Amino acid sequence: YLLDPIQDTIRARRGADITLPCIIRAPPKSYRIKWTKLDPNSPLQNVILISNGRQHKGYGTLAERAHLRRSHRQDASLVITNVSLEDGGKYRCELVNGLEDESVTITLQLEDNLTVKYRYEQSSRNWQFVYFYSDQGCGGGLLIYTENITAWTEGLDWCNAGWLLDGTVQYPIINSRDPCGGKSLLPGIRSYGAREKQRDRFDAFCFTSAIKGRVLFLRRRMSYTEAVQTCKGSGGQIAKVGQLFAAWKFTRLDRCDGGWLDDGSVRFPIVSPRHKCGGLLEPGVHSFGFPNKAQQAYGVYCYKQR
Repeated sequence: YLLDPIQDTIRARRGADITLPCIIRAPPKSYRIKWTKLDPNSPLQNVILISNGRQHKGYGTLAERAHLRRSHRQDASLVITNVSLEDGGKYRCELVNGLEDESVTITLQLEDNLTVKYRYEQSSRNWQFVYFYSDQGCGGGLLIYTENITAWTEGLDWCNAGWLLDGTVQYPIINSRDPCGGKSLLPGIRSYGAREKQRDRFDAFCFTSAIKGRVLFLRRRMSYTEAVQTCKGSGGQIAKVGQLFAAWKFTRLDRCDGGWLDDGSVRFPIVSPRHKCGGLLEPGVHSFGFPNKAQQAYGVYCYKQR
């Protein structure tokens, strides 16, 4: 009854609308279409939608965002709008007629798998952004709790606390250490709990899918103002923290040189820790803090669109 899908894996980016294909080769006289999401850790079926060919009913958390495409009579493809990382996984389209049930399985892969910490503070001592402005400044949006956990499992280790979408303030730690709550605490997501959104100030955990340009280091000792002008003169702009983090994550950018970034901080990305590179034991985007913009001189990380 069902055609084998031309694509059994659908790749999408966070926030997009996607279609999981399911085409009926020859519909029986009476049948139902049932879409479920498969969970290898649970014997229960996570039903998303059931249709009798004329009407359908949605179930569960996807009920408001899922519907049948129905571009023709034999089209039982599932449309999911505004996909999130939690939507990734295997889905089953099942034709049920009571006698010879058939099904096809489609895998949805989310390509947006990088979470990036943007640092908005203007001094090394004080966080500057309340919740509202953190959300506005993210562009890609503040992370939700499960996305922060995903980032932690993928290796995000950051001492600085930041806003999440639910109004809580958290930070992920992999290697417990004194500056990050102490060595005695277990690795995990550390939380300050819900904070006053219009009063309390923290950094923000934002979301990005990938680096769309390239990050270059220009080696010349210069002030912050000179660094901004140098990047413009080379056809780019001074890089943001998130862009440097994405370059470190995606393109394996590895440099011992401290360079100015857009927020006024000086940082450098390390993929392979070594003794002659600050003696650091951990890979990551490391910070020199926020030096005096006029009196201190460093190189600069510039960002150029491809």
